Amino acid sequence: MKTKYAIVFICIVALVIIEKESNILSRVSDKLIQRQTPQQTPQTPLDYSNTTQNDVMMLKMLLSKLSGKKGNYSNLSEEQGEEDDVNTYSLSGGRKHILLLATTRTGSSFVGEFFNQHGENMFYLFEPLWHVERMLTMAAEANNGTVLAGIYRDVLQGLFLCDFSPLEKFISPPPQDHVTPALFRRESSLSLCEEPVCSPVIKDVFERYHCRTRRCGPLNLTLASESCLSKQHHAIKTVRVRQLDTLQPLVEDPRLDVRIIQLVRDPRAILASRMVAFSSKYQTWKAWAQDGQVPEDDEEVKRLKGNCDHIRMSAEVGLSQPRWLRRRYMLVRYEDIARYPMQKAEEMYRFTGIPFSPQAREWILRNTQTTQEASGIYSTQKNSSEQAEKWRFSIPFTLAQVVQRVCGPTMKLFGYRFVDDENALTDKSISLLEEKLFH
Repeated sequence: MKTKYAIVFICIVALVIIEKESNILSRVSDKLIQRQTPQQTPQTPLDYSNTTQNDVMMLKMLLSKLSGKKGNYSNLSEEQGEEDDVNTYSLSGGRKHILLLATTRTGSSFVGEFFNQHGENMFYLFEPLWHVERMLTMAAEANNGTVLAGIYRDVLQGLFLCDFSPLEKFISPPPQDHVTPALFRRESSLSLCEEPVCSPVIKDVFERYHCRTRRCGPLNLTLASESCLSKQHHAIKTVRVRQLDTLQPLVEDPRLDVRIIQLVRDPRAILASRMVAFSSKYQTWKAWAQDGQVPEDDEEVKRLKGNCDHIRMSAEVGLSQPRWLRRRYMLVRYEDIARYPMQKAEEMYRFTGIPFSPQAREWILRNTQTTQEASGIYSTQKNSSEQAEKWRFSIPFTLAQVVQRVCGPTMKLFGYRFVDDENALTDKSISLLEEKLFH
């Protein structure tokens, strides 16, 4: 009899403990989970000052106790063969958040289309941080890289959560009742040009960035938020995040399931492309090419070196697979995509944990001139490789040498071969790309 009462007593105590822990869990979860609803009134930037690291750790501990499972809830399981899912206890509800990081002239617009063309389950944004950079360029705080990186991170965080209010503060002129005709490159996002986001045209309202495939009225950010919330996955392409490690709080947000793809390209090719695309800004380089001499203490050269260093350091962080980035980071070379577009697209989709949709596959086939019969892997190798290597015949050897000197460590990390003379630079039979796998 005593044994029976003892068992009953133990069960009651256990229930009380579980109920108490559940209440604590509920309170912590309430602080961590901010239910996202379409904004109807202006909101303040996301504020996580009341959510402490202890709150996050407490949530993880309680989840472990209540479920009886062990694990690192901010990262993927390390066991091979398990389902490619970041976080069994993720609060994202199975939604994936893809961040494509790159620099200008690396082919990021093309690669971004791999996800933009996914279909109705994807909400894609093209360079939303353009507005932030534009407004803060002349501001004093822009000189503080840490502050700027923090602002970029908070805006990305809001957008992944379908909250456009942090971004609204940087759009000029300011949106009226959450409506703007000036969202940068709106037409590059299928999600912002489809029903019901494509609102009726408003007469006599000039739209600087309007949908090209159909006529739409100014962008209603409330409708955009609703569309975002209805999508299974979110993707953002940006060339404005300079250091990967500044994104750690974003990646560790339990409401998100972030996968970062860093796109890189041969620095010599980037310079050659920029000299064409941004011709007026590269007059100094063109003059150096004619003179045959480049002062390596010049600010332009230092800026090139700084860019290469930031790209390399971000890649080193990602490839080292710190705990917060484990299986959340992927490095892709533009040259590999140019050679094997379908194969690389499949790898990227596999990494994100999102099914490779027929729509995305068809877009890639159509835009890389591949054919179904050729399986879409090797059939564009010659065509795409030629496109990717055009820079070798446009950049003067003098400038290629400068890039090799100041960006040497970056080129070595990514497997870009050096050239010793102009003949090697322009000889198509000499590959400047090492076969290399990045893990």
